[in-house]
Amino acid sequence: MQKMTRTGALLAVAAGLALGSAAYGQADCPADIDGDGALTLFDFLEFQNLFDVGDLAADFDGDGELTLFDFLEFQNQFDMGCPSGDFTQIELAAVELGAFPHADYVRTFSAGEVISVAIDPAQAGVPGGSVDVYLVADKSAAEWDADPMLVDARGLPQPASFSGGASTADNIAMMGGTGFLNADAGESIGVPYDVVIDVDGDGELSAGDLIDGYDGVGFWLFKDLTTLGPVGTTRVATYTATFPGIPTSRDEQRLTYPSDIASRTNVPVVIISHGNGQQYVWYDYMHDHFASHGWVVMSHENDTVPGIETASTTTLTHTDYFFGNLDTIAGGVLDGRIDQSRTVWIGHSRGGEGVARAYDRIVTGSYNPVNYSLDDILVVSSIAPTDFGNRALPGDSNFHLIYGSSDGDVRGSVGGGSKPFAIYERGTGDKQVTYIQGADHNDFNCCGFNDFSGPPGTEIGRPEVQRVALIDWLALIQHYVRGNEPARDVLERQWESLDYSAIADTTVVDNEYRPARGGDDFVVDDFQTQSSTTLASSGATVTLGVTGVFEGLMRDLDSSYTWNPSQPMNGMSRARPSSPDDTSGVTFAWSGSPASYTYTLLPIHRDVTGFVSLSFRACQISRSPETAAELGDLSFTVTLVDGSGGSSSINIGTYGGGVEEPYQRTGDGSGAGWSNEFETITIRLADFLRDGTSLDLSDVEQVRFEFGPGSGSSQGRIGLDDVEFRIE
Repeated sequence: MQKMTRTGALLAVAAGLALGSAAYGQADCPADIDGDGALTLFDFLEFQNLFDVGDLAADFDGDGELTLFDFLEFQNQFDMGCPSGDFTQIELAAVELGAFPHADYVRTFSAGEVISVAIDPAQAGVPGGSVDVYLVADKSAAEWDADPMLVDARGLPQPASFSGGASTADNIAMMGGTGFLNADAGESIGVPYDVVIDVDGDGELSAGDLIDGYDGVGFWLFKDLTTLGPVGTTRVATYTATFPGIPTSRDEQRLTYPSDIASRTNVPVVIISHGNGQQYVWYDYMHDHFASHGWVVMSHENDTVPGIETASTTTLTHTDYFFGNLDTIAGGVLDGRIDQSRTVWIGHSRGGEGVARAYDRIVTGSYNPVNYSLDDILVVSSIAPTDFGNRALPGDSNFHLIYGSSDGDVRGSVGGGSKPFAIYERGTGDKQVTYIQGADHNDFNCCGFNDFSGPPGTEIGRPEVQRVALIDWLALIQHYVRGNEPARDVLERQWESLDYSAIADTTVVDNEYRPARGGDDFVVDDFQTQSSTTLASSGATVTLGVTGVFEGLMRDLDSSYTWNPSQPMNGMSRARPSSPDDTSGVTFAWSGSPASYTYTLLPIHRDVTGFVSLSFRACQISRSPETAAELGDLSFTVTLVDGSGGSSSINIGTYGGGVEEPYQRTGDGSGAGWSNEFETITIRLADFLRDGTSLDLSDVEQVRFEFGPGSGSSQGRIGLDDVEFRIE
């Protein structure tokens, strides 16, 4: 042990140095001179040695001289101690919830939406006293390391304090001034931000602070997705396309492109195919929206009258003409500017069926494109598509179905006629549905007649329908064409959890999303194999604590919406009669008493630590007595149970929406209620661990759906499908 000299001791006494111990774990703590991770007498002795030999490493006040003031400054830093540990990376940006799990750590907010900061005390220590909360323009980890300075994007940080209670609910602060955050993402849709809780108030990201977004993005702030983008546009009203297979009566195209196209490269393309009785000039709102976000848009005349095969042909051949004549179309302004490998097909009605059919014709080789390939078509989107037979096969495309409940043309009846949802079910790639209550067939164009069919007062009107559609199309193309991962939130999350100021609160939209099979997701049950009601497709056993259980093809067999107890799939139109369609699911009911539907996983499937979320889709069964008795969003509880009996439960209604009741349209039998409206519900596994629950995700034995009093809606009858753990 080194001895303290008399001079050093006197200086220490004069400085009032306290020689206690304070543990720390960060390298740049100046008072820890011996670098052992603790402030002790040995640090003072080392300081004394440096001072005695005139080493400026002891120049703690930075004036270039060694004086008593250096001892005083050393004492100050010693007394303050060193921060315990490095800064903590933790999710902070959240939507506050009214019940467990108390906070939904979403990755996107809409401009004007309430943003909260929530600390899960099971994940990080809750700072005491007043702290400063910063919402900062996103920086990468390297940028944070190079520049830890905190600059709040609102102008000033927000003072806050957290109670330090044992629950996340005790440690939530609502952010003010978020209206000052910039949401203008230009041609993109979201601006990235990080969240920092500055515990020591030094205005830097430093030891002891908490950050959401150090090695990623804390949250994205989405602009109003219904507004035009920043790019000026130019329209070519019409020009003639000449190519084998294009009839002279259907050879016109319409083009809109960014006015600054000469300065651009790799521009994505959207091609629009209209339906029967419609016109290619009826989609200018789509032209303007997409082109103002930097894309080229072409709509064309479609040969729909003979049928779906000719409609698909004109989509295929007009696309071929377009890519083969870029050097002459619009005087050649597009030549060398287009990235045809990022092409989107959007079709309406027969054109909606036609784009799915066109995709399959390339797959099967019945059409061989000259100037493009199958891989160039990144998205296929069908608007209220017809379904004449089962020729519309979107295959492994990124498929999107958008449809209105009040369609008086493509009615979606369980009886005869088209089955739009059957096209969705046939898709094998990533796929999504946007189902809009109160929308009719021609709301998706400018000028078709009003064929609204639904209860009075439920029509939401063409402008509102188009605003909803533009939100989803913008997100769809941003995600699949431009690789904008957070845009998937718009497609995947329940609509109720997405707060769009441009959309009326009363507008009802149901979202379905399912990633392509064949990846690393673990499907507990998709009901495609194992016909027994007590055995899941994964081999998990099923314990039935509900009534009226029926597993089978999702098709209403009696062609009527009238409730019939012998037709448990009432209201299902997911498969065409007399077709190879094979999508299956399960239906069951409960009424007035606690009930459950439980999967017991095989031992080899119980470690779910590698997954991000639990997902499933559910719908209420149209016109069933249990549905009709309690109209409204239906809720129930999802519980995970581990092998030691530890469990965690979440009511799906906590996130702001349950399972939507069917649109109360009448016809096709007695009663009210139309197609069963599936919604995909995704719960992050981290939410089950909130507040340090005892659940062990490495040994999840049961996935249990709990219904009835104490768990959600007192009664109901639902359809259930695609129960799976997702990798992302």
